[in-house]
Amino acid sequence: MMLRHNAGTMTLTPPEPTRIIAIRHGETDWNAASRIQGHTDIPLNARGLEQARLAAQALVDEPIAAVYASDLQRAWQTAEAIAAPHGLSVVRDPALRERCFGAFEGHSFAALEPQHPELCARWRHRDPEFAAPGGETLRDFAARAQSALLTLAARHPAQLIVVAVHGGVLDAFYRAATGQDLQAPRSFELRNAALNRLLYAQGQLTLVGWGDTAHLDRSLNEGVE
Repeated sequence: MMLRHNAGTMTLTPPEPTRIIAIRHGETDWNAASRIQGHTDIPLNARGLEQARLAAQALVDEPIAAVYASDLQRAWQTAEAIAAPHGLSVVRDPALRERCFGAFEGHSFAALEPQHPELCARWRHRDPEFAAPGGETLRDFAARAQSALLTLAARHPAQLIVVAVHGGVLDAFYRAATGQDLQAPRSFELRNAALNRLLYAQGQLTLVGWGDTAHLDRSLNEGVE
């Protein structure tokens, strides 16, 4: 809080909000093949590198104060493309990682469902206590991701930060900013390299804009993200 003197009185004014641009990493070969990535460290493919370049181009005139990323390379490769024109280094944070899916990683949902119908039904219905064998529950994962964003945003009042993360992490951010329950069906997109804007003030997130892909749609053919 800041103290402000006004006609002989003293009032408290809240700090200016932190502006956040949250972006999902560019495409990987496992994205294209619908394989579950989780904590498996897969790099961007050629399309993903181009998506990262286009996102960086779209943000080149933004007054970015800091760039954060998951420590998985698909996220920090995306972040590095954005940070470079601003002369910034990417700060990697393991708390921003995608949800861990344990033994399910590397497989497609379509391949897993016949083998594990009960587990996949719980996953499909967003059971907060479901975890793949060796993985995280939805509840624990969302708490981790949301807490990480609040911690980072609190460091930068009145500044703009970029956070390069993963689809599941963005899902957690969206729900925190809109008050949407973890179990509610997803009604929003999580496209690779789309720009998503939020505000942070007084411990709360607010949604400003979601799923901006104008920078991609002008330059890349439409495809499965």
